[in-house]
Amino acid sequence: MSNTKAGGRFHLHDVAAQFPETAETLLLDTYLTDEPSASSRVFRVYRETPPHYHANSDEHLYVLAGRGVFWMGSEDNSSEFAPGDFLCFKRGTVHAMPAILEQPVVFLAIDAPRRDPRDIIFVNPEDGTPESFIRDRNRY
Repeated sequence: MSNTKAGGRFHLHDVAAQFPETAETLLLDTYLTDEPSASSRVFRVYRETPPHYHANSDEHLYVLAGRGVFWMGSEDNSSEFAPGDFLCFKRGTVHAMPAILEQPVVFLAIDAPRRDPRDIIFVNPEDGTPESFIRDRNRY
């Protein structure tokens, strides 16, 4: 991984290999870029993710590893994902991952504008908090 003010070069599978086998939170992530206009992250999902949305950014997810079931907008829109799939949705779109079929599940995420880690609203508030949802791998 190398970074400069002008840009960066990242070996995504090397970044993904740094995640631990278990986590206390649903996800762990590592920011690759972090600018107000957009951020990019690699994150690993450890458990099924309940319905939630992000109020302030659009999300673009590229599946690097793993298989599961993902829906956006409605549970009726459920389908399996696998490496090479690209999932994208606008801010405010409810989405969930109700099943993990093959671990590890790892995504490259590009959020525009930048997604603040606290920008997570669970449909059922009892499902979690920003602190129980995601943590930066470098602060784990």
